[in-house]
Amino acid sequence: MAENKSKYDRQLRIWGEQGQAALERANICLLNCGPTGSEALKNLVLGGIGSFTVVDGSKVDVADLGNNFLVDTESIGQSKAKCVCAFLQELNDAVGAKFVEESPEALLETNPAFFSQFSLIIATQLAENVVLKLDRICRQQNVILVIARSYGLTGLVRISLKEHDVVESKPEHSREDLKLHKPWPELKRSVDDFDIDTEDSVIHKNIPYVVLLIKLAEEWRNMHDGMLPSTKEEQNQFRDLVRSKRRSSDEENYKEAWAASVSLWDPPGISSDLRNIIEDSSADVNSNSSDFWVLVAALKEFIANEGEGEAPLEGSIPDMTSLTEYYIILQKIYQEKAEADFLSFERRVRSILKNIGRDLDSIPSASIKSFCRNARKLRVLRYRSLEDEFSSPLTAELQRYLGDEDKSTAFSFYVLLRAVDHFATSYNRYPGVFDELWKYVRELDEDVSRLKTIGVGLLNDMGCVGANLSEDLISEMCRFGASELHCVAAFVGGIASQEVIKLITKQFIPISGTFIFNGIDHKSQQLAL
Repeated sequence: MAENKSKYDRQLRIWGEQGQAALERANICLLNCGPTGSEALKNLVLGGIGSFTVVDGSKVDVADLGNNFLVDTESIGQSKAKCVCAFLQELNDAVGAKFVEESPEALLETNPAFFSQFSLIIATQLAENVVLKLDRICRQQNVILVIARSYGLTGLVRISLKEHDVVESKPEHSREDLKLHKPWPELKRSVDDFDIDTEDSVIHKNIPYVVLLIKLAEEWRNMHDGMLPSTKEEQNQFRDLVRSKRRSSDEENYKEAWAASVSLWDPPGISSDLRNIIEDSSADVNSNSSDFWVLVAALKEFIANEGEGEAPLEGSIPDMTSLTEYYIILQKIYQEKAEADFLSFERRVRSILKNIGRDLDSIPSASIKSFCRNARKLRVLRYRSLEDEFSSPLTAELQRYLGDEDKSTAFSFYVLLRAVDHFATSYNRYPGVFDELWKYVRELDEDVSRLKTIGVGLLNDMGCVGANLSEDLISEMCRFGASELHCVAAFVGGIASQEVIKLITKQFIPISGTFIFNGIDHKSQQLAL
């Protein structure tokens, strides 16, 4: 483990030992190892996944040398899966590697059970009908599916699984859990020991802002029938109260208190997102429930009882202007309260496990503690199946995209990426792909017309009757000729690998819709389809 800590030092600072352990348990399957797939898997191998299997039935040809850095001139004529596998192992020999010299399409037909052994499958450069079949199989076998595709100067990434639960969502902007509006007795007693009107200037400018806000909130309540500021006018008046207590311009603690005062009038209780989670039908647990939903059931009980409408305290406090001794006192009070909340929460978890007939120790204490500390930030994502997406389009949302200047191009690319597959089914080749140069010159316009007809037909099927696609975009899709440009493949593959890490570690929030990259305008959008 010491070697791993040194090897993965930078990323351990992001997702921790628990996240790294999850990666090292992961068994990933890559379908097609062209540039998009190779770039995605390269990032994961460098990140230290446990093992991978590459599935690709093609041979390396000269064209691969121009867009795939994981093959070389000596690879020409050899199995692409074998060559890519060998190059990837050179990058990290601690990762287990296998390859299967068979096309994903054939494997889906002959051995669909093959896919059940994997934690996650990355499907790249697969046609719509193949991805549909794969999605059905993955959902039946509870295997996570990540779809990635690059096509000329565009590409997409799409996640498909029934449900994904995130404990450590790590939102970019989240208020500290300080319970300033509702201090518990131990915190209140400690705050009462401070005199914010002290004549000692050193102490006055080093009283932690947590203490200042709790003290001033009490002063405000005494003047306003026990109520905290609610209207905009009252909030401004409270800020003026904070400002009035400041004696000199170098009292940073009062600046911090002024900035953090907004946390006092945050709505009490839990967020609407967390409310939806604890009221989800899955929180009515039984012996078949996942650990996550058992923990949610315990959280629901805690909030209704010990928490008095609040989630367990996280227990950490931010850096702030303070004398060291004051900061340590506060830190200890918050840590002790968080530990008490955790012990109460853990008792409820064990009680629920007993009631549903499961081993009391089937959920480790470390997992319970992590859940408890992150309870305010839980997320549950549920993804539509591809079959639902194609057969039951969200017409109102799609029509809104067509009328949105920022998203209309992204949606058009989505339609055209589907249209080129329909084109290939009808004409046994992709638009703009010809075996002779003279055909490209003479027949490209005809391909544009054919692709337009197919694209408009798809729009009609989605309920967007009368809508049209940009002639320029249709022409560009034909001009792309189904090429995988390395720069686009690297970007799309990078996005895919980033989402895989989120899914495997259950940290951060993965994309919830279809990610579309527009390399022409250098933009990307996420569409809810």
